[in-house]
Amino acid sequence: MNSIRRAGNKGRFYPADPEQIDDMIVYWNSIIDENLKDGSVLNIHPKAIISPHAGYIFSGFTANIAHRILANAKPKRIIVFGPSHHVYIKGISIGKFDKYDTPYGYIDIDGEYIKSLEKEFDFKFDSQAHFLEHSTETQMPFIKKYNPEAKIIEIIYGNTHYTKLYQIIRFILKDPDNAIVISSDLSHFHNLETAEQIDQNCLTGVANKNLAILSSDCEACGITGIKAIIEAAIKLDLKTKLLDYRTSADASKDEDRVVGYMSAAVF
Repeated sequence: MNSIRRAGNKGRFYPADPEQIDDMIVYWNSIIDENLKDGSVLNIHPKAIISPHAGYIFSGFTANIAHRILANAKPKRIIVFGPSHHVYIKGISIGKFDKYDTPYGYIDIDGEYIKSLEKEFDFKFDSQAHFLEHSTETQMPFIKKYNPEAKIIEIIYGNTHYTKLYQIIRFILKDPDNAIVISSDLSHFHNLETAEQIDQNCLTGVANKNLAILSSDCEACGITGIKAIIEAAIKLDLKTKLLDYRTSADASKDEDRVVGYMSAAVF
């Protein structure tokens, strides 16, 4: 490995200027501090979070509260799982880069831990699957902001069963210095009423750790990752807590074609 994972979506999904991201985060956190009914949520020390990956104007608030809480855990290493949106992958690709570019500067990628994972699991490295993949890239500015000393690993998955991701997640969570980000949006391009009905199934499945609901009634691009982390929560006796839910209509006011966004903590 001797390369940089370029931030191909900088200036598209999120600002290229770190000061603009700072302004967004200050604004979002002021809303959280003024309106959060259960302040104890901010004291959770997660082992994992579920976070959305749309443009920050749509899902940034929802992602921000999850990453703000993740900082409580002070992880030394954060492994980010996201579904491939641009390249078909059969299996799971692990990003063998040295550094990851963000508006805040580079994040170190933990090459030694990648080697540890490769000894246990069957990964490929499809560089094209990583370049321009926004599901993982949109998490990185938050990671650099809230956990500036943490190293990261980017894992992109395609056509694979959730139990394979679960096995990887279970191995990762054996190390208390690790934390996990599961990236996913919810339903896509329904009208608002339909979207909220479908998304409620996802919210219920995560809140109640119900794989049956997630398997049959939840629409999410990262459903494989969501089911994997919920399987881990069940098997490892971890709790889940929903942090935020909204749709793109909250920002766009377009209620005819909306996308759903959720964040949650696993602890």
